[in-house]
Order: sequence, then C-alpha cells, then structure tokens
Amino acid sequence: MRVQGPSCWVLVVVLTAWSTRHAASFVVSDLSTVSHRDITSLLATATSSDELKEQKKKLLGLVGRVPKADTVLADPLTREPITIQTQSTLLGNGGRSSQKIKYQITSPSNTFKGSSDTFINLLKPVEDASTSSSDDESSNTARDVLLRNAIPLIPPPLRSALATAGLNVGVDYVPMRDLFTSPSVSFAYERGWRQGFASAGFPGPDKEAQLANDYFAPVLAMPNSTGVLVDMSCATGLFTRRFAASEKYQRVLGCDYSDSMLTEARRRIVSDASLQNQLRQSNTRLDLVRLDVGQIPMQTASVDVLHAGAAMHCWPDLKAAVSEIYRVLKPGGRYFATTFLSSYFGTLQQAEGGATGPSRQAFQYFGSTDELRDLIISGGFEPEKITIEVLGQACVVIRCEK
Repeated sequence: MRVQGPSCWVLVVVLTAWSTRHAASFVVSDLSTVSHRDITSLLATATSSDELKEQKKKLLGLVGRVPKADTVLADPLTREPITIQTQSTLLGNGGRSSQKIKYQITSPSNTFKGSSDTFINLLKPVEDASTSSSDDESSNTARDVLLRNAIPLIPPPLRSALATAGLNVGVDYVPMRDLFTSPSVSFAYERGWRQGFASAGFPGPDKEAQLANDYFAPVLAMPNSTGVLVDMSCATGLFTRRFAASEKYQRVLGCDYSDSMLTEARRRIVSDASLQNQLRQSNTRLDLVRLDVGQIPMQTASVDVLHAGAAMHCWPDLKAAVSEIYRVLKPGGRYFATTFLSSYFGTLQQAEGGATGPSRQAFQYFGSTDELRDLIISGGFEPEKITIEVLGQACVVIRCEK
C-alpha cells in the first residue's frame, strides 16, 4: 500500500505473516528511492512467512540507496536536476502520523525548501529567499499586511476614490504581481470568485477538465509517455484535484506562484477523503510546487502535457512564460489553456485607467485571438499546430502541440 504524502511518495509497506496471524508493519520514509514497481515486484513472489521476512530485508535495503534525481523538477536558475529527501522520519502505526516532514531539496548549485503540509518551494533558493525584496509581507507591519490582504477585495473604483481622498490603499501594491498572493483571495477563489467566470463563457471546471483530458489522451498513448501533467497556475487546486482523481496520469504537478494559493490547495487535497483514498490505491503521484512560470524549474522536454486554466492573463511576462512552456514539453506534448478576451475586463479597464490607472493594470488584455496566436508562435509553437476557439462572449480555449 502506498500513502501519498504531500509533494512526495511515502511508502508504507505492510507485511503480513499469515501463518502466525500477526501483521508486521514498517515505514519507508525516503523520497523517490523506492518505487511502486519495487514494492510490487518484491511482494509478488512472497507466498510464505519466511519469504515475507526476506522481502522485508530487501525493502529495508532499498531505503539506504542514494536518492535519485527527480526526473522532471530542476533548479530554476541552472536547470540542473534536483534531489528530494526527508529530513525527519515518519513514525506511526500503519503510516498514520501527524508529524510534519521537511524536505531537503538540492541541486548541484542550490538548496531549496519544502514540507509535507505545504509544497516544494522552487521559486528561490533558500539563501535568496532569506533576503527577499522589501515587498515581502514578513517585513511589513501587521497593519500593512492586513491592508494588503484587504486591497483585492475593494472594488477598483472605490479603491481609486479612497486614494483620491488621501487614504493609503497600498501604493506598493502591484495587482499583476500581488493580487493572487493574498490569503483573502485564496480563501474566496472557490467560494464564489471562480463561479463568476461562467458569464464570460467558461464551461465550468468539470467540463474544462474533460476537454483537457480528451485533448491529452493521444499523448498519454504514445510509447514514450511518462504520464506527467503540469497544472500551471493551479490556484487552489481546482483542476489539480480533478486531474489526479482521473487516474489518467502517473504524476500530477500543481504549480503556482502564490504560497497562499498552494496552502489552500494543500488543505483541500488533504480534506478530500475520496481523493486521498484514490491516491492510496492508484499509481498517481501528486506534488505541489511553488514557481515562476517565466522561469519554470523543470527539465527540458520532461513534461507530457500542460494545462493552464484561466491563467495566462495573470502572467506578467507572457513571452517568457510561453517559451518556457514550449521548452519543458516533450516533442509531441500538448498545451491546453483557457483565458479571457479583453472585453471581459472592459469595465475594470475603464475604472482603472488601463496601465496607468491608480492601482495599475491587474491583468493582461488580449484584444483578439490573432494576438494570442502570435504570442504562442513567438514562444516556439508552429502555426499549424495551434487551434484557438472562443466560447460564449470572452472565454478563449487554446490547444497547442509541440
């Protein structure tokens, strides 16, 4: 049996000596050193108590292996492969434990951090994260943090009026950078925010996930497929959970820039009993990763398929992001994305004064599908392998093949 630990594989092997009717359990708490195939092959031939004891010795021997480099994730600065190890031992009966496991994440050049109840943080190396810029909330006063978290909930016209009246509504607040880093927005995202997209023509999470799965299916059937899906800008894991539950993928990576979104995603994943049960019984590995889409910490040609739901209009450096997506996809890999045409943001754009408004521009504005097509071509995709359609008034569905 395999227990899906956050952002890693934690294997719990239960060896039962049927002849004596006593169950012997032990936990393998190493990351990525023991595969599901290792466990299956060792236990498949065990038919007696003595054989089970022998297989137990072999399994314990597997724990001592030198950790393997991750086959997908990489150092965002050097693109060197990374290794992930636990820094603490998971204890408990049958794998049940409340102990948090910290990860030691290293490349030949840098060290990163992560834990079992949050995510793998590949946004910055540890030494860089400790000297983050002045806009880091940890360096602000409690009042500044409270105000910054509240700003996204203030309608832009009212925000502008308050600023005109002399009330500080956050002069350092940059919407395109900071909007989705607010815990308030993360809390509200699946509690009303996302439902508003239906007015633009979005088909809803279940339908969109199905459209993506249908488009990805031929890639998964290819001989070289490793079944790796990336859900880019996953927010609270709305689609990440659906992709993992589909059991169509060997590995699902939910990725976002916002630590508060990933924290909410982890909470929802852990609280979903049905999903947890599926993960324990399937071969799907589910990881959450903090990253910058303009500098994706993944190896070149390591990803089979990539999904970005209602996300592209939130990316500050679009050209870098599309180029990075093209780089990490395997030859024949596919990209499925949804986003908005600028008509959806018309009211907001007028209220904010466009890019020069009081709160500055919060989103990218795509005036036409031709503009999006040119963007995707600039990232490396061939024109004949791109299809773009519009659903409803302003929902754009993009399908691309590398």
